[in-house]
Amino acid sequence: MALSIDVTWAKRVAKAILLIRVLVGWVFLSEGIQKFLFPDSLGVGRFVKIGIPWPQVMAPFVGVVEIVCGTLLLVGFLTRLATVPLLIDIAIALYSTKIVTFAKNGFWGTLHEARTDVSMLLGLIFLLLVGGGSLALDVWLASRRLDGNA
Repeated sequence: MALSIDVTWAKRVAKAILLIRVLVGWVFLSEGIQKFLFPDSLGVGRFVKIGIPWPQVMAPFVGVVEIVCGTLLLVGFLTRLATVPLLIDIAIALYSTKIVTFAKNGFWGTLHEARTDVSMLLGLIFLLLVGGGSLALDVWLASRRLDGNA
């Protein structure tokens, strides 16, 4: 009986981690792509508007980081490592677009504007702590490696 509950629990945990990976990975992947699709409003133009230094370099750089690391989260490959650049990304985004406008927007306005960024921050911290879970590409590759050596 206990083994059955443990297996059921493990399956639920694996699915929950997968859900968080897909949620966070998809947001970063799509935002990275949009930096290239809409450079005036979401890429270089936005970086100029919010005062990011070297916007012609930083916008494409951030876009590539979001695409690569978002994809890594989606498939569960190097999950913990992929969270680190995205944590830096979201921390800078929160500061440059939410914290600096706090005086203008007020407490509730800032909370409203920051909801997605804070959710992504918490999702990234979760994935940094727990990793990609048992439904990750890392686990599948490791099991294939073990099967091949056995």
